[in-house]
Amino acid sequence: MSLLRVEALRKSHGDHTVLKGVDLTVEPGLVVALLGASGCGKTTLLRLIAGFETADSGRITLGDRVLHGPGIHVPAERRRIGYVPQEGTLFPHLSVAANVAFGLTRAERRAGRADEAMRLTGLAGLEHRYPHQISGGQQQRTALARALAPAPGLILLDEPFNALELGLRRSVCADVVALLRTSAATAILVTHDPEEAFASADLVAVMRQGSIVQCAAPTVLYRHPIDVEVARLTGQAILLDGTARDGTATTMLGTVALQPGAPSGPIRVMLRPEQVTLGPADHGVAVRPLSSVFRGDHALVTVAIGDTTLDLRLNPFDDYADTLALRVNGACMAFALT
Repeated sequence: MSLLRVEALRKSHGDHTVLKGVDLTVEPGLVVALLGASGCGKTTLLRLIAGFETADSGRITLGDRVLHGPGIHVPAERRRIGYVPQEGTLFPHLSVAANVAFGLTRAERRAGRADEAMRLTGLAGLEHRYPHQISGGQQQRTALARALAPAPGLILLDEPFNALELGLRRSVCADVVALLRTSAATAILVTHDPEEAFASADLVAVMRQGSIVQCAAPTVLYRHPIDVEVARLTGQAILLDGTARDGTATTMLGTVALQPGAPSGPIRVMLRPEQVTLGPADHGVAVRPLSSVFRGDHALVTVAIGDTTLDLRLNPFDDYADTLALRVNGACMAFALT
């Protein structure tokens, strides 16, 4: 598989700027997720890489091939990039085998590329069925097999699991990512779901208003978001005003440790709900429970501290009827107030 490099990519539709000079590097064999809200430019970036649209400026290279640059635009059909759209877009009048083989050259068909792709994606035995005769998950596997069959240098997946119900979506996503890793594919997955991005990708690139604002490993992104907006996008976040000094901050939840490099003075402290736990009566901050909702693996408990309410993710086996003493575990992120 090949290294993808996107440099200073810009795209506008009329007076609306969609991409504002995007830079992205995807190393061979990695899965990268593009995470962001609707309208941030994720799908446009994917379509420019695929060659379905033409960038206004910038450069796209795959391996040693320039796909787009000054005076250069390689058409989509010559880029050897696999593309899996949201709905899979299988041909209803073609069998699974014919869908997978669609677009392959005679030489590729004789080499058994379609058979290999179906074997890899667990479609053996379904070759003669039609799309309406297989499940939603099998349809997505067929779309992936079709994308893998030509042995492309890159696989692009544009929110391919959206049409599936949640339970199936999670399992199919896990299966597809496992298949990508088995084939050592280089892939980019577009999603608006942080859980999907974290479970799937080696790197997550967060997009906002046409730019990539942070690109990092899932654990880094979750624990060290670059700003409050990224913190909120990547999971539930508790935000507290505080005053920082010498690596700690004074907040309504008491004194909390801060991650290295935190600013001093007035700050906004960010912690994840799972950092808040019940503490001994003399080693925590007293809070008053307002409500508790059982969520299976955790209880969502709303508590009051003075005039402020917080939603906490706590142990579902504890009783939250009385006054609690809470404490914060681990170091928290801190953002300077501007």
